[in-house]
Amino acid sequence: MLATLTDSPFDDPDWIFEDKFDGFRMVAEIRRGRVALYSRNGKIISHSYVEVAKALEGVKADAVIDGELVAIGKDGVSHFQLLQNALRHEAKLLYCAFDLMFADGEDLRALPLLERKKRLKAILPRHKLIAFSNHRKGKGTKFFAEAERRHLEGIMAKRADSPYASGRRTANWLKVKTAQRQEVVIAGFTAPRRTRPFFGALALAVRENGGWRYIGHVGTGFSHQVLEELHGKLLKLKTAKSPFSAKVKDAEVTTWVRPSLVAEVKFAEWISKGELRQPVYLGLRSDKKAKDVVREKSWSRE
Repeated sequence: MLATLTDSPFDDPDWIFEDKFDGFRMVAEIRRGRVALYSRNGKIISHSYVEVAKALEGVKADAVIDGELVAIGKDGVSHFQLLQNALRHEAKLLYCAFDLMFADGEDLRALPLLERKKRLKAILPRHKLIAFSNHRKGKGTKFFAEAERRHLEGIMAKRADSPYASGRRTANWLKVKTAQRQEVVIAGFTAPRRTRPFFGALALAVRENGGWRYIGHVGTGFSHQVLEELHGKLLKLKTAKSPFSAKVKDAEVTTWVRPSLVAEVKFAEWISKGELRQPVYLGLRSDKKAKDVVREKSWSRE
């Protein structure tokens, strides 16, 4: 079940509000004490997060749980960038469980959200790597102000009585972000400039009308280690042809790559010609398919 971006927080007694975790989606399937972890695109990733899988062996039922895998910084807040270090055991991982789809062979998806969350809380073990996603009812504007003050990514708004709509983006779940972010596909990289090694900036794209649309370049947000590792991945994807039908900025100094790597950026705004202003690189997203990355547009409840 996927959420729809909305433009502002709101108050409504029929809705609940949760933290919007800054990580990536992960479904946990527990069967007879054995755990399989899946990314949003259906890949089994248990081998990458063995400690989390081990912690979930304590779930008190055969179950399918929806949640978010996050990496917690020294400030106690989840940061998407830190997930890039998780596989090197440099980040504190936490699985934040927020929904329960199946339990002991029963399909719970048609039940109201609050009933599913009640059942989820009852079966979760007490473990430092597992957290239940708490919520509050009705007061979304105050909760959003707290999220801004805590420098969180935003909040989730969910209808309290909503069923679980597998594989669908729905207006029963909404996300309200404190800053603009966009998933992007890397289409190429420019030659390095001055003292920077490996590459200068990344050419970015989203899917549109069956093709690739250029949405700008990002040249900030990279550590030396990220530059080196990302450059190594990009070299394996080199291709002679641009994925864009029209000429784009810095094409003459760009090395094109097959558009398959998905990343996330934060940015100031969309400018009139459909490009990002002041984008900052946050990291790669292994849980998304390039063909599914489109420009995210806000939906209004009014």
